[in-house]
Amino acid sequence: MLKILVFLVVAVAADRPDRRQYDPGQQLSYYKNFTKCPIGTLTTTFGAPIEYVDATVTLNRPLIRNPYIMDELPHLVRERIPERVVHAKGAGGFGYFEVTNDITHICDAKLFSAVGKKTPIAIRFSLVTLEKAVQDTTRDIRGFAVKFYTEEGNLDLVALNIEAFVFRDPVMFAGFVRSLKRNPATNLRDFNMFWDFVTLRPETVLGIITLFSDLGIPASYRNMPGFPIHTYEVINKSNQKRFVRFHFTPDAGIKNLFTEQARNIAGQDPDYHSRDLYRAIGNGECPSWTLSVQVLTPEDVKNAGFDVFDVTRFLPHDKYPLIPVGKLVLNKNPINFFAEIEQLALCPSNLVPKILGGVDKMFESRIFSYRDAQFYRLGVNFNKISVNTPFQTEVFTYTRDGRAPVKDNGRDAPVYYPNSFNGPVPYRAKKRQEITQIYEGPSNNFDQVREVFDNQMSEEERTRLIENIVGTLRLVLRVLQERAVKMFKSIHSELGERIELALFGNRTTTCKN
Repeated sequence: MLKILVFLVVAVAADRPDRRQYDPGQQLSYYKNFTKCPIGTLTTTFGAPIEYVDATVTLNRPLIRNPYIMDELPHLVRERIPERVVHAKGAGGFGYFEVTNDITHICDAKLFSAVGKKTPIAIRFSLVTLEKAVQDTTRDIRGFAVKFYTEEGNLDLVALNIEAFVFRDPVMFAGFVRSLKRNPATNLRDFNMFWDFVTLRPETVLGIITLFSDLGIPASYRNMPGFPIHTYEVINKSNQKRFVRFHFTPDAGIKNLFTEQARNIAGQDPDYHSRDLYRAIGNGECPSWTLSVQVLTPEDVKNAGFDVFDVTRFLPHDKYPLIPVGKLVLNKNPINFFAEIEQLALCPSNLVPKILGGVDKMFESRIFSYRDAQFYRLGVNFNKISVNTPFQTEVFTYTRDGRAPVKDNGRDAPVYYPNSFNGPVPYRAKKRQEITQIYEGPSNNFDQVREVFDNQMSEEERTRLIENIVGTLRLVLRVLQERAVKMFKSIHSELGERIELALFGNRTTTCKN
């Protein structure tokens, strides 16, 4: 029964006969047309009916004996949960993943087991570094997180819209995030902090170049790609190891906004991307993405000539071509945003048999940090919240109690392992595959930045990249400007010289130390 109820929460939006999501601005009108009359008698949270006077007026009446206001006011001041430190503002929807190509020779996880097989999914798109109140079209890295509700449990692929991450050592994570937040004294965004961090850790430069390029502001979430950034270790049907990088490519094409376009949209609609996604799904346009993989054998890893597990590098597509796997389709809007999107909890540690995860240190740190973040925001039972429940499989654990929801709390089954009383037991793998251990040396991203600048950008794209970089560098101290110019010159002489000319060609526009 539980599995049926949870599935209905995910699927019910598609069953509305009036297609109530045509226009997000008219959602309430659609709801009224669908329901025709009040849906029921107003009650307290305990289920007792509320009398008209109690819900209408409190003047000259005892407040403490009014069950309506005693429900409403205490709840109001407790309605907010902690905002995500990263990925705070987002939008999402529900749909399915369908296998279109047989890849069991690459990965034999059950969700890939047969062409035509469908798996329910949830996707959350987000801005990464800024607060929930920010405009959707702000220049920022974006998140692209997919939860697959498989028969073997939930698989979460947590991706970004840039193909290479900004650093590979997790010790840098807290500092990088804080450099993009608000100055603790002024409570304002301070690009001195950002450029100070970037120029002190130049391995960030490939991700930063992507951010300031034309790829930095998607035209819509429907036109945004996703890259889980890690090289995942997987097992094929012959029990052999393979290594893959996943790619989500929008079927509507990758499209982006220029800086001025984004500014104009932000002034008119700060929730532009969220509104566009909701409207598209509600209109039945069903945004879709092709899931593909780049594949390496253990021999390929040894002979690559560079560290294929380095998350600050992309794998060259000419050497490791994309192999199609299937389609992700969104066809259902959330019925309630807070319940289904704000509480959607994604963790890279959510893996399934035959997908072992990334072998790098960043992935290891994310196994801890994402789960810890969900414990803090949603409580230790966050996987019992309906949208996070792995409803295609039965869950048997020894975890009990804690903050709600606890559902049936394991009923009357034994509460410890091992036991002699028929509690759940672990399965025995026929041949256990351990995660590959690797050595991670120093980063070297400059060669890929040069490749991107020289061979993947047109002259117009180079010009816009420099304008976008200079737009923020103009706001920082002279010492940081000079350090940035030096860094960019060491990466690519033309890039550094053009930034230097744009910054210092008119000395009156530069900041003084």
